[in-house]
Amino acid sequence: MRIAYFGHDTYDAAITRRVRSLTAAGHEVTGLMMRRGDVNDVPWENVDLGRTHDAAYVQRLRSIWKGAEIAASHGQVLRDADVIIARNLDMMICASLATRRAGAQAPLVYECLDVHHMLTASGPAAPMLRRMERSLLRQSSLLVISSPAFERDYFARHHGGAYTPFLLENRIAAGSLPPRPEGLPGGGERLILGWFGVLRCRRSLAMMVKIARDMPQVKIHIAGKPVIDGFEKALEGIGNIRFTGAYRGPDDLPGLYGSVDLVWAGDFYQADFNSKALLPNRVYEGGYFGVPAIAPEGTETARWLARHCTGFAVDDPVEMSVPALLERLDNDRAALAEAKRTVLALPDDIFVEPVDMMDRMLDAALSASEVKAAS
Repeated sequence: MRIAYFGHDTYDAAITRRVRSLTAAGHEVTGLMMRRGDVNDVPWENVDLGRTHDAAYVQRLRSIWKGAEIAASHGQVLRDADVIIARNLDMMICASLATRRAGAQAPLVYECLDVHHMLTASGPAAPMLRRMERSLLRQSSLLVISSPAFERDYFARHHGGAYTPFLLENRIAAGSLPPRPEGLPGGGERLILGWFGVLRCRRSLAMMVKIARDMPQVKIHIAGKPVIDGFEKALEGIGNIRFTGAYRGPDDLPGLYGSVDLVWAGDFYQADFNSKALLPNRVYEGGYFGVPAIAPEGTETARWLARHCTGFAVDDPVEMSVPALLERLDNDRAALAEAKRTVLALPDDIFVEPVDMMDRMLDAALSASEVKAAS
């Protein structure tokens, strides 16, 4: 199939993974994407919709309008597409405007990987934004969500009857990693806790610093892209915290997860909703390599860990419960090793995306579009 894919940032790692999954499944993808940096080459056909910036909402509104004009000027791409996918709300707005102007008729898929905090806020803007989102949902054929909590706790509550859901978890792309390890990860003299990915949670950072200072017998390995002001300064002078910076997935994942005993999968960046509802990449990546995860009780991540027996849920305040868990497991390495063996024994498809998952999603979009047209 020919896919037109609207993305918020050409160079976002998750965008790259999705495009690679689609192309690996044999589909022809043309990106229509904004970017957060300078223009660089990408390994797919791409229409550059211009530069945008994090949290610059007025600028982003202008970017959406301008991006829609640029996309519509490439109308043949949209008219030739079998399916059009828009990632997150801003690009769904852009795609809706562009497809109308271009006269494109392909099914439109709304891919929602998080619910913007403005949609769940208590102010007067939230109902207005939800009305707009509901209108966009009615234009779409399929709503793709990465966590069941997004559908259960947000879309069903505010937009029931306006969409057809499809769950597409953030599992690892098939064929992108080496075979799962035979031996257990970590296991060094000192217990090592990992925190990997987009590092945006100040509370998690403060907890890591406190654990390192209070528990010299524990090491902490942090890797990824920090988006917290003063991040590296907060780590200065703490010898048992190692920050190794950005990494490339999937190439660097075996080394990262193979070196740690546990991985922190909690997040309080948007504690009112998103942090409770999301399922982070690290539960899939860590599980593939046999690393149990730790998550706050009451979150969808904790429910996922309990359902699959892949880690530990801790009570709030985590600043007390996580150190207590680390101390218990440090003193009972046999229990920690058993937890790792349990994770390694689980089927691959808990952590790895089935090879036909993109086909299932696209078929669901086409089927939903046919049902919608017939109703």
